[in-house]
Amino acid sequence: MSSVTFADVQSAEKRISPFIHKTPVLESQLLNSWLGHKLFFKAECFQKTGAFKLRGALNMMLKAKEEGRLGCQVVASSSGNHAQAVAYAAKILGVKATIYSAQNLSKVKAAATQYYGATLDLSATRKEADEKVAEAASKQDVLWMPPFNHNDIIAGQGTTALEAIGQTGEVNSVFAPVGGGGLVSGSLISTRALLPKASVIGVEPLAANDAAESLRTGIIQSLTEQPNTLADGAATLQVGEKTFPHLQALDGFYEVDETAIAYWTQWLQHLLKIHVEPTCAMSMGGVVEWLTSQTSEQKVLVMLSGGNIDQQKMRQIWQDDHLQQIPCL
Repeated sequence: MSSVTFADVQSAEKRISPFIHKTPVLESQLLNSWLGHKLFFKAECFQKTGAFKLRGALNMMLKAKEEGRLGCQVVASSSGNHAQAVAYAAKILGVKATIYSAQNLSKVKAAATQYYGATLDLSATRKEADEKVAEAASKQDVLWMPPFNHNDIIAGQGTTALEAIGQTGEVNSVFAPVGGGGLVSGSLISTRALLPKASVIGVEPLAANDAAESLRTGIIQSLTEQPNTLADGAATLQVGEKTFPHLQALDGFYEVDETAIAYWTQWLQHLLKIHVEPTCAMSMGGVVEWLTSQTSEQKVLVMLSGGNIDQQKMRQIWQDDHLQQIPCL
């Protein structure tokens, strides 16, 4: 298990709170009545930079500054939300940022990253981008900002659940999407400390199910190529050695197909009246499956991790009209 404690998450909250939004928790009475359970949605799409990732990036950078390790430049490789978070945090702290990414990076996320002042270095593949960032990070006074595989990142992401549980009170379960595993790891740490009886459950795209395969085999598995999924925020090739032990401690894990991801993205956008990414709408596929096995009314906290979607992805999501089929168990 990585050595992140709830005290680390509490320290992270104190550290980052002057720089972030306290995001709202939303409900849909209609969805609650259709499913027969009470669902709470932590809307990190309203976070600065449009996603929870800013929490981890700020915590890692601010802590490095406190300890005199920040240097004059930060580097990261990212498919989007982490890139924007690092760029924004670097701007706040007055250091240079270079982001390495694959050319298929969302245009919206790329534009925002550059707007925050970061240099964007695009490669043909994510693997190439990862090799470039490793080389850049070997230079003096450069801090490498991993998207999930770092204790300070995990602690920062854990502030999402810490804040949410303070808003909702007691819940029976917490659901989070899984890409590299930073958000679900942080959610597990906070939930175990605050609500030890609550279940913490991860959800992943079936088309990018490296974490599920890793859990089945007990060894971290890596995808051989970039997965084709609507949930681009969960399209990481493998989880980290620091997040994997947390994944192994989860109370459940679900894989969701592309049709269900599109279905729930449409329905959450419609019911909650917010712009929500497929990566976090995907969690509802796991929520509904879990609820079918419950015998009493449940209170469920769902982490809506972000809301950055470009036009191309929106077209894919709305290719078929899923609003004709009302959600039910």
